[in-house]
Amino acid sequence: MNKLIFFFFFLFFSTNENRPKTDSVPTFKSMIRKGDTVKIDSFSEDHIFNANVLESFFKKLKENENQKKHKINIVHIGDSHIQGDLMTNEIRKRLQDQYGNAGRGLVFPYQLAKTNGSYNERFKSNRAWGSYRNILPFKDNPVGLSGIALWRDSGGFVLEMNVKDPAYKFNIIKIITPQNQDMFDVAVSSKVNSIQTTERKVITHKIKKGEVLGAIADKYKVSIAEIKRQNYLKSNAIRAGRTLKILTNETRPKTVSMSEFVPLDLESDSFSHYYNSENSLSRIFLVPNKESSDYRLNGLILEKNAPGIIYSGIGVNGAKYSDYNKYPLFFEQLKSLHPDLLVFSLGTNESYDKMESENYIKQLREFISNIKAQKIDAPIIIMTPPPSLLRRKPNTYIASYTREIIDIAKNDGFAVWDLYHEFGGMSGIKQLKQQGLIGSDWVHYSKKGYEKQGRMFTKALVKAYDNYKN
Repeated sequence: MNKLIFFFFFLFFSTNENRPKTDSVPTFKSMIRKGDTVKIDSFSEDHIFNANVLESFFKKLKENENQKKHKINIVHIGDSHIQGDLMTNEIRKRLQDQYGNAGRGLVFPYQLAKTNGSYNERFKSNRAWGSYRNILPFKDNPVGLSGIALWRDSGGFVLEMNVKDPAYKFNIIKIITPQNQDMFDVAVSSKVNSIQTTERKVITHKIKKGEVLGAIADKYKVSIAEIKRQNYLKSNAIRAGRTLKILTNETRPKTVSMSEFVPLDLESDSFSHYYNSENSLSRIFLVPNKESSDYRLNGLILEKNAPGIIYSGIGVNGAKYSDYNKYPLFFEQLKSLHPDLLVFSLGTNESYDKMESENYIKQLREFISNIKAQKIDAPIIIMTPPPSLLRRKPNTYIASYTREIIDIAKNDGFAVWDLYHEFGGMSGIKQLKQQGLIGSDWVHYSKKGYEKQGRMFTKALVKAYDNYKN
């Protein structure tokens, strides 16, 4: 039976290879290599390999279905495929529809770091912020939970966050800073203070024929220099008929209105400073804590006063396991998310560095070791990298990483969702292009492609959970 299934599987992909081209594509003659085929007996649609390691997560999920009292935290870590929040937003929505919405999870002001992020929330500030990404050469910057450092060395700022998706209005906001320092105040509104003061009266003077600047200055008891400054004159030459503004020495009353943000009373624990509101919020302001002289923001966590799933995505364009491994602060702050399940999506950028699979696995194992050193004992699903091209040629590194991940999964104690083969491997990449799932660079996927990945992963995870219950 297995041989028969394998024959039809090979026939299917051979047929795809003979379809007429609808786009300019690279040559695919060498794309199917030995070992680059799906293991029919181990992998099929909706399958998570070694899913028994997810028992603690499934147990908590089942308890919550019965008792409705748990918040279940899933943390998905990756590269540009995750930073844009297209795949992860699809997973988040579908799991929350089925098991409850406990909040948006981790968010970050990507706009202030001048890069792309989720469309679920928008950030703006009246001041510029410094930023630094973990993909750059190591520097002693506060690169922590979000993989991107964001800072200011002076106050005077107002950082505003607006949640665009009403499904993610929140009751709890947690502020993540290096060593949990108290750097920010939180406000949800401002009050206007009015101050009575005075200002000098401004009048206009129309220049008459024969008048000189000195005579006009004497008339109003002001200096020539002041008239020139007020009217942007470069010399004393003036023309009849022109109108001058004269800042006189007379005064008049003036009301000055100033907005002042009203800080809320924050609480703190070992991981964050937080505020819990009785009412749902969709907008907050971060303002300087007056006792702080510099300001470092690693992320915000948004939660509801409700049981269910919290799905946090952490992604950095261009990131590799080795980039996260450079910064201990990332692993220290990962505890603030209290993960019940960890999902990893990295490998594409390693392949662009032509990293051999042996070194890739070494970096992966170091990453897991750094997590466990923080006493984070959540089960792990590794999502293999999706099919892609390497400079418009078959990306054999991705296929190699996939095989190695599967080979060590049982021994290392993690589960695997094989996105590489679920999306057809190298032999299926032409079809991905024809269906509009992969982008013109043959590396990144379209919105449609990422959302399909999200749907497929959710289906696989739910099926594994149903198997556990049964």
